[in-house]
Parts: sequence; C-alpha cells; structure tokens
Amino acid sequence: MDAMSRTLERRTVAAYAVGSIATGGFATLPGLVLVYYLTDSLGVTAIAAGAIVTIAKVWDVLIDPVIGARSDQSLARTGSRRRLMMWGALCLPAVFALTFAAPPGLGPVIGGLWVLVAFVLCATAFSLFQVPYVALPAELVARYDERTRLLTWRVVVLIVAVLLFGAGGPVLRDLGGDEASGYLLMGVVAGVLIGCGMFVASRVAPVDVARANVRPTASLAQNYSGGVGALRRSRAFRTLLATYMLQGLATGLMLTGAQYVATWVLHSELAVTLLFVALIGPALLLAPAWGALARRVGKERAFVLASVVFAVAALLPLGLLWTPGPWVYAPIALAGTAYAGMQTLPLAMLPDVISDDARRTGVRQAGVIGGLWSAGETAGLAFGATLLTVTLALTGYVESTASDTVSQPDSAVVGIVVAFSIVPSAIVAASLLTLRRYPLRRLDVDGPLTHGADGAPAVSREQGQ
Repeated sequence: MDAMSRTLERRTVAAYAVGSIATGGFATLPGLVLVYYLTDSLGVTAIAAGAIVTIAKVWDVLIDPVIGARSDQSLARTGSRRRLMMWGALCLPAVFALTFAAPPGLGPVIGGLWVLVAFVLCATAFSLFQVPYVALPAELVARYDERTRLLTWRVVVLIVAVLLFGAGGPVLRDLGGDEASGYLLMGVVAGVLIGCGMFVASRVAPVDVARANVRPTASLAQNYSGGVGALRRSRAFRTLLATYMLQGLATGLMLTGAQYVATWVLHSELAVTLLFVALIGPALLLAPAWGALARRVGKERAFVLASVVFAVAALLPLGLLWTPGPWVYAPIALAGTAYAGMQTLPLAMLPDVISDDARRTGVRQAGVIGGLWSAGETAGLAFGATLLTVTLALTGYVESTASDTVSQPDSAVVGIVVAFSIVPSAIVAASLLTLRRYPLRRLDVDGPLTHGADGAPAVSREQGQ
C-alpha cells in the first residue's frame, strides 16, 4: 500500500513514537555520562576518552549507509524494513549494559579498551534499528502536515526519554552500593528500556510496502555511492543534513558538558539533573506548539525561529564565569523551548526530502538517505563530545579515578563554561547559513503535480538544484 493511501491512525502514531524511548535513551545517557565515566571512574585521560567515543561514533558513521542500503534490500525482497529493526532490539540491552560494566581495577588502558569494544557493539545494534526507523515516515504517510503530526509526537516521546534517561540515569547510578555497581545498575536498566522501545516501534514497520521502484544495492561500493548520489542531486537533502549535523554538534557539546558544569562550576552532583529538568520541561510542553506553528507558517520558517532562540539562549550561560549559580537554569529553560523545535521540525522535513527525491528519480532510496542522515546525526553528536574533550585537554583538565580527590585549575573551569555556552551558540548560528538554502515548501510536497510533454512529472523550480 502506498503511503499516500494510508490513514495515519492514532495507534500508528503512538507505536512509532515509542521508538523515541530508544533514540532518546541511546543519544542521551552515553552522551551525558560516558566520557565522565571514562575520565572520573576509570582514570582515562580526557583526550583518550574523547578518542574512544569518537572511534565508536566513526564506526557508526561508516556502517549507517551500509545498513540503510541493506534496509532497502530487505524492503525490496520482503516489503518491510522490520527484520533489521528486530535484530537491533534483541541485541542492544546486553551490549549496552556491558559498556558500563568494566570491572574495577583493570587500569585505564584495559578499562578504556573494554568500553571501546562494548560501545562499538552497542552502536552497531542501535544502528540496525535506527536507520530503518528514520526511513519509515516517508512510507507511513505522505501529506506535509500529517508528517509534522507523526514526527511531533515522536519528539514529545523523545523529550520524555531525554528527561527520563538524563535525569534518571545519574540517579540510578547513585543508587548502587559503590560507583562500579551503580554504573552497572544504570546500564542494565537503561539497556532494557531502550530495547523495549525498539521492539515496540519495530512492529509499526509496514509489511505491505510496494516493492516496485525500490533499487536494491548489493556491493559495499554501491551502499556508499547511493548516499553520495543523493547528496549530489538533492539540494534539499544537502542543506537539511548540514544544518542538522551542525546543530547536533552544538547539542552534543552541551550534553556532554552538563556533567562537568554540574561538578566543577556549580559544585553539585544534583545540578546535572536540574539542568536536564530545566532543558526538557519547557521542551516537553512546547513540542506540540512547534508543530502547530509549522502548520501555520511552514516547517522551514519555524525551524529558523527555533534555531535563533536556541543560539541566543545558549550564549547566556557564559555568565557562569563571573557569577556561578542557579540563575543558569533560566536560560537553559529558554534553550529548552527552542530545542523542541530543533528536534521536531528537521525530522518532519526529512520525509519531504525523501519523497521529493523519489519523485524526481523514480526510485525509492529511503533507507540509503536514512542511513546517511543517521550517520550525519551520529557524527555531529560524536564530534560534540570530541570538541569538549579537546577543550578540556587544552585547558588543563585533571582526570581521576573513582577513589581520587582532585581539584581543577581555573583554566579548566573556564574551558568547561566556554564549551557549554559560546561555542554551541556560534555553531547553531552558523547552521542558519545552511538552513536558508533549503528549497522545499508545502506546495512542493502537497501541491498538484505538473507534467512535461512526455507525461513525466515535472520538477518545480524550488525542487531543482
């Protein structure tokens, strides 16, 4: 059945949204605590901790286009993307728990290698789910505003998941009898929750998608060339992906930096939970409002507004250099209002990009495009963590093991604050330069097709290169 003829039922919206428990949990908890776990529990140097996370994320970037192409192959053979998603759901809980299960006393080298191997396996399992999951909206529904509705509720659940894992993960960690058992408890519980979210969302994948016009790709070279070809031919995809990657870099930097701000600037372990509540509370309330605004003024204009508000709000915590204190929760809450739009709107625009590409080429490659999108998102978040660790290393951050008590030099505290404020603000401001070139509008998605002399669909001026 074609997406245009599907009725977007509430149970479809709900089941698809549940998958964001997985995406929110996997993006949030490792981003929040993994580098800190490496530097302050296993004694790994800041630059080595950044390298470990980066290597795992680079692996993720490399395999996402391949998984996307394999997802298209599965769709061509069976009419569904469900198989890979189910495999990811079954494998992830165990390897996620292993990531935070390095036995005490291994030393920083062996402990770091343990985390690297486990996190690479974890990233692989997650990609088996995430890449087909990103491709599904274009096959579930075709209308411009209905896609906004589908993705708005996905982001509502995503924000709940970010709050659940961002605030609850450190709480679970602190419930352990010691730091090692606390991290293990956190890893087990979070892994099970993420796996359950993946399993439920896997069941929403259509099993009756028309197999015609799906291009199967067999070789590894074809897996990558499909994504490169999509980037070359689609200005809409290039600009949207570049914008999303830059914003992922900024949010990944702030996400990883929150634990350091709480510990070394606000001097409160509870502050990391409060930072998340300040960010996610407004975002949870206002995600539907961004969807409503997009239906009124268009997704791209609403996305610009969200980005501007976030860039301004992210700059304000620079004041922590002079006056550390709870006032910082106010600008973080303002950033939270924008964060909801920065998540909802590009995700709602991606199915438009996928269907636009299919109309112009006559071939569906949602998996290939979704794989490249997931790779870009992963790269942005990963390099956010890397950028923080480089900043920490350059400003003299002192790593430690769980049993050590250390103090940080003033230069390291300055580096933490700058990396949490002015740098992400500047990156989001830069993303507006790419976003302004995004060409698709409502009429390009929902408007009547015109036809050329040969009867083929004509490409509107805005859809062209």
